[in-house]
Amino acid sequence: MMERYPDIEIYLKSISLDALNAWLKSSLIAPPLSPAGKGQWKTRGQYQGDCVPVLLVDRAADGFASLWFDSNHTPWLTDQDCAQQAAEALQTEVRCSLGGWHPGDDPDRFWQVFPGGKEGEIAWPDSGR
Repeated sequence: MMERYPDIEIYLKSISLDALNAWLKSSLIAPPLSPAGKGQWKTRGQYQGDCVPVLLVDRAADGFASLWFDSNHTPWLTDQDCAQQAAEALQTEVRCSLGGWHPGDDPDRFWQVFPGGKEGEIAWPDSGR
């Protein structure tokens, strides 16, 4: 069985806040994202009774926005599960790290997902880690 990740982070190529808010509402019963400083938005959703803090950071890496779910109580076991659902729901390219990161792992290995199910491993050299 897959181990549940302690948190989930995905990177979105383009964002429609309306579409993102609708997806967060349907998957986490989250109110719309609200501004939380320069280029940042926050909301708090819930999943099975547990609070799920959500943070969106615009242009976090190489033209992609970061969407971070700071909880292990989400509908997704892994970043890849979340990326696959987000790509379809938001109709945009989504990237995520290739599994839980450990010291010594290659930080530039990412998983890339497109709407329609095309996906695969990529090197993302400008990841900035």
